[in-house]
Amino acid sequence: MSSLLHHLDQGQGRPLVILHGLFGTLDNWQTLGRRWATEAGLRVISVDLRNHGRSFQSPDHSYELMAQDVLALFDHLSLGDDVSLMGHSMGGKVAMRFALSHPERLARLLVFDISPRYSDMEHQTDIIAGLRAVPLATLESRQQADEAMAQHIPQPTVRQFLLKNLYRRDDHSFDWRINVAVLAESMEAVGEEITAAQPFLKPTLFVRGGKSNYITAEDKLHDIPALFPNSQVETVVDAGHWLHAEKPEEVFQLVQAFVKQ
Repeated sequence: MSSLLHHLDQGQGRPLVILHGLFGTLDNWQTLGRRWATEAGLRVISVDLRNHGRSFQSPDHSYELMAQDVLALFDHLSLGDDVSLMGHSMGGKVAMRFALSHPERLARLLVFDISPRYSDMEHQTDIIAGLRAVPLATLESRQQADEAMAQHIPQPTVRQFLLKNLYRRDDHSFDWRINVAVLAESMEAVGEEITAAQPFLKPTLFVRGGKSNYITAEDKLHDIPALFPNSQVETVVDAGHWLHAEKPEEVFQLVQAFVKQ
């Protein structure tokens, strides 16, 4: 299987590379990606990270490796140094890791609702339990999968998001596109703090949901400026962690303005 990340390349203009969050796929950003390509005149490259979507599965899952995967994709697409790299949540940490390791490959960085500090992944325990509760071997419908997950995950919106990863194989049996076993083992690595000897000096935009606690006042004062001194933090009012789904118009405008400045 190819070790090149599965991606969707659309539009022409200045490149914007988009990295999804944990248990996500490039489809999560499809509606906005299409708009940035058509209305904002950008070349939008949406990516499935390793162990997610249609990209390769691997027993190893770390920010160092995910940043290397993205670098290989940059090389494959012959991207220059005028790239805007954007990531949400886990994808935001991949983007930070990449920017700090390969600053010469980027023009600017955009990070959605995550800070560089260590993230406690305790809240993912129920999600892992819900994913594991789905009886893939005997599963007959998505409805049945939803009911199995509901024992652990009460929020219908979270279940719907996760069920986007469920697909039918050629023999009509069901399987996950996400590598549930490896991701379950890798939660500590997904929560890892992003550190670096040298800060990333280029323009950086952090966008937080007003109802989300993933970026705190402490992060804004200390953690973010320490690594990203040329950064600004914008808040999307009345949005939670999934700000791009909840407030797509605000997110569209913020990104367009920042990338085109």
